[in-house]
Amino acid sequence: MSDFDYDLFVIGGGSGGVRAARVAAVEAGARVALAEESRYGGTCVIRGCVPKKLMVFASEYAPAMEDAAAYGWTVHTDGFDWPVFRGNLEAELDRLEGIYRKLLAGSGVETFDARARIVDAHTVELSSGERKSAKHILLAMGGRPVKPGIPGEELAITSNEIFHLDELPRSILIVGGGYIACEFAGIMNGLGVKTTQYYRGAQVLRGFDEEARGLVSEEMIQNGVELHLGTNVIEMEPADGGGVHVKATNGDKRDFDVVMFATGRHPNTEDMGLEDVGVKLGRKGEVLVDDYGQTAVPSIYAVGDVTDRVNLTPVAIREGMAFVETVFKGNLTKPDHELIPTAIFTQPEFGTVGMSEEEARDAGPIEVYATSFRPMQTLFAGREARVLMKLIVCAETRKILGCHIVAPGAGEMIQLAGIAVKMGATKEDFDRTVAVHPTMSEEIVTMRTPTRVVG
Repeated sequence: MSDFDYDLFVIGGGSGGVRAARVAAVEAGARVALAEESRYGGTCVIRGCVPKKLMVFASEYAPAMEDAAAYGWTVHTDGFDWPVFRGNLEAELDRLEGIYRKLLAGSGVETFDARARIVDAHTVELSSGERKSAKHILLAMGGRPVKPGIPGEELAITSNEIFHLDELPRSILIVGGGYIACEFAGIMNGLGVKTTQYYRGAQVLRGFDEEARGLVSEEMIQNGVELHLGTNVIEMEPADGGGVHVKATNGDKRDFDVVMFATGRHPNTEDMGLEDVGVKLGRKGEVLVDDYGQTAVPSIYAVGDVTDRVNLTPVAIREGMAFVETVFKGNLTKPDHELIPTAIFTQPEFGTVGMSEEEARDAGPIEVYATSFRPMQTLFAGREARVLMKLIVCAETRKILGCHIVAPGAGEMIQLAGIAVKMGATKEDFDRTVAVHPTMSEEIVTMRTPTRVVG
């Protein structure tokens, strides 16, 4: 009989922690417990990808109805009803949380609706004061949005609170230039909110392909987002008559009903007792781990956003499964962080896998194949919106190093393109593939002449 209460104690009820707990219990026969201080499902299900994507769907109906009229449909609408949407959204999140709880219970995982802290290498203390011991502890606490530390920042919300607004504002300022800021700028603009975005950098979506993020920025502006680059907030104060008065670095002094900061996220490692027991943390508070997710304390592992490696839900799930393979099945398994397809649900969507053109230039001679055009569906409506299809090819091996798509449905397309890129497909493999006509994505396999050759 083990000297521990459990074989595994998981802290955090998000996708990575829940998957690891279930697989360890069901497939490895481990005695598993999990503690979650908030709602089961984590950032993705409760305050991230799922509610955000539902808001994206809601925000896209207005232009779709305009297009429908151009195709001959008589469209009647009385506008967007935020309380109805919010009620449906909350009901769906409740349903999903219930599924997570049932999955854990059905797997034999004991759950605690409590905060857990690390006491020593094998012990956690719950907020109730109860202590539990485990042979292994898995940290899966995720991350949280942070504000930049300026005067009046308490007047602003973050992505955590935007789903729970009592009413839809008439105007909103979104501060930040990452994918969360750009996604919510598109969402709020699509819902009819006068949307302004400030970003201190020279272009949004830093770190992504320059050509692709440039098109996303242009389309956001064309769709109605008032985007100010090279601009940041200096201070905020309550506005006369309600709302927030904002002073910006570009000299603007303006009132907004709501201000939302999307200026970064930090791992949830504060007041967890980690460093006291020897777990090492990075500059942002992230848990430092080796290739197998193991911390400086051999019995303690970590997966997901708390490690601040690749902060994506499917990656956290893969890391959780690799942890179980390594620790409970004796099969040393490193999570694969290479060539991960990613979708950003801006409007239009941005799908990407592999290297950007800028990254690939530093790796050696490359060929760039790119085309930008107006999609067929919007022609009747007279929209000037453009899409982009782009391939980065190694001039020596002919392998596809990167694929970037800016277009409606880019997330669906990049998932399939990602399979080919992950398999090591060459440009000639793409060329041999017959196009599906008429589609936007056919351009990926019909581009024959390089747009430019670099190196």
